[in-house]
Amino acid sequence: MEHTKKEGLYSVKLCQLVEEMNLEVIRKSSDYEEISIYTEDVNRCGVHLTGFYEHFDERRMQIIGLVETSYLSGLTPQQRKERFEQLFSYDVPGLTISRNLEVFSECLEMAEKYDKTILRTSVTTTALLGEMITRLRAGLAPRITRHGVLVEVYGEGILLLGESGVGKSETAIELVKRGHRLIADDAVEIKKLAENRLIGSAPELIRHYVELRGIGVIDVRRLFGVGAVKLVQDIHLIIDLEPWQDGVMYDRLGLDELYTEILGVRVPSITVPVKPGRNLAVIIEVAAMNNRHKKMGYNAAVEFAKQINKHFDQKLAENEGKTEN
Repeated sequence: MEHTKKEGLYSVKLCQLVEEMNLEVIRKSSDYEEISIYTEDVNRCGVHLTGFYEHFDERRMQIIGLVETSYLSGLTPQQRKERFEQLFSYDVPGLTISRNLEVFSECLEMAEKYDKTILRTSVTTTALLGEMITRLRAGLAPRITRHGVLVEVYGEGILLLGESGVGKSETAIELVKRGHRLIADDAVEIKKLAENRLIGSAPELIRHYVELRGIGVIDVRRLFGVGAVKLVQDIHLIIDLEPWQDGVMYDRLGLDELYTEILGVRVPSITVPVKPGRNLAVIIEVAAMNNRHKKMGYNAAVEFAKQINKHFDQKLAENEGKTEN
């Protein structure tokens, strides 16, 4: 979804939202192409049609459903005119009517007077609310671009980080050959959709392309097929690839739970040293499966440590028994 940035906040163009949701345009305002939405919240304006406007947020998209239409049907034409005039006197981005319900003539009259956009859809009010909030949330989500590679391995979104030339793109191609999928190479656009959820995608300009030193740029989708790529993926694990350094103590057991924070979300992370002879694709496959195990409640490193401790406790008890004898 296209977005602009104003006063530090992202926004979504109303015309883009209408196109993506396939909404019927009953009436366009004169500034229809320029209207932007700055909040993911959507307002079902039932209580406001009764005349109660305390805490009314005019930045929100307004929705009228079956309940609101039934209420308005019981009013006189003059009362309906007054209610719509009060609503449209605020700077609302637009009004959407669900279930293909009839648009009141008073609504159109006041929309004309105040130059407002009127939309309509055949879906239910609940479905309309859900889809509109989801699309607005995606378009307005905080975001950041990181240099790296994003792949899907066994359903896990793996973000590969590391300095240029460490082998991120080559590893991604090897994973694609092994049946996994590429989401982004070189630049990964990361959005925060919820308090604990990050999704990643590729900038449209470089989507599906990978740069391999010595070969050049290749189109993964055309070379390996549409099953080798994916547009969007949740990020479940971050793997830092770094050149192997002799003398550095790397984690041998995996007991330490490490995290990397992106946009305020803590994502599990590990560091994998790179040197000739190491099959990074296999290592990442194992890391993905191990991460799934951890989410399902099984931690191999912890179980291994328990077995070691149990073994030493038994040996200690045997030695104490021999000493007493």
